[in-house]
Amino acid sequence: MRLTQQTNYAVRTLMYCAANPERPSKVADIAASFAMSETHLFKIMKVLVDGGLIKTIRGRNGGIVLARPANKITIGEVVRVAEESFYLAECFNSGRKDCPILTTCGFNGVLHEALEAFMDVLDSKTIEDIAENRKDLRKLLHIEAPLAAAS
Repeated sequence: MRLTQQTNYAVRTLMYCAANPERPSKVADIAASFAMSETHLFKIMKVLVDGGLIKTIRGRNGGIVLARPANKITIGEVVRVAEESFYLAECFNSGRKDCPILTTCGFNGVLHEALEAFMDVLDSKTIEDIAENRKDLRKLLHIEAPLAAAS
């Protein structure tokens, strides 16, 4: 299973927000931290907003925040929102009936089982789990420390 760049950046964006819960995260800061274009990040943000994973805050002090606590957003949910399909092979698409052995092939069933196991693992982990070391994430992503911790 290979996830798309969109999913990779979606998870990174949510990790950034989880490491910065005290204030809205700026799109420019997130894009710079991960060396991605702001245009690309805006496309990913639309997917995350539509999926109910982030909220946008308008205005001078605006940005993006997690729509729910980080411990309530599973990695599996993010992957399902960000990925367009989970077709591991052509026969995975039920609309494709041109395989001559489709009705007797066990490969499709094995792939379904593998995908289910893959998603079970992703469903067992949250954004909080993968962003648990906030201090190091803040340092690596150049996120300012919260005001209370800055003194």
